[in-house]
Amino acid sequence: MIRMMRSSDWEEVSAIYREGIETGTASFRTPDISWKDWDSSHLKGCRFVALQDKEIIGWSALLPVVANYDANGVGEIEVYVKSGYKGQGIGSSLLNALITESDKKGIWMLQAGIFLQNSALLKIHEKAGFRVVGYREKIGKAKGVWQDNLLVERRNKLIA
Repeated sequence: MIRMMRSSDWEEVSAIYREGIETGTASFRTPDISWKDWDSSHLKGCRFVALQDKEIIGWSALLPVVANYDANGVGEIEVYVKSGYKGQGIGSSLLNALITESDKKGIWMLQAGIFLQNSALLKIHEKAGFRVVGYREKIGKAKGVWQDNLLVERRNKLIA
């Protein structure tokens, strides 16, 4: 089951977030973030959790992208699935929920930076209509290791 994320979900969501970041192949962000900081940095209407037997097993959300174009129209995707639940279509379901909701909200482009080692995440994005638009070499360090990543994007077919 997929539903909108609530502030009361933060303990479980942040545990999955930390778990993903600790892999060294998910994010350059630090795992120690408060609900207040996370909440203020993510778009309010595009946050979901996946549940199985009332346990949160994954989540997805959008960060606004600020650049020299319509900042309200571009979102950066985050999708995290709890260890032990990967490979079951949960990431795809969470990504599809984000796409559907962001389309309704008029977001014209979704983007993600995917570490090269994270081939499963690249597959679910490609399956959802994303295309690779760039390669960034040594864009940052995760757990002390320089990482390359692929920049992927998807345009809202209703707008773009």
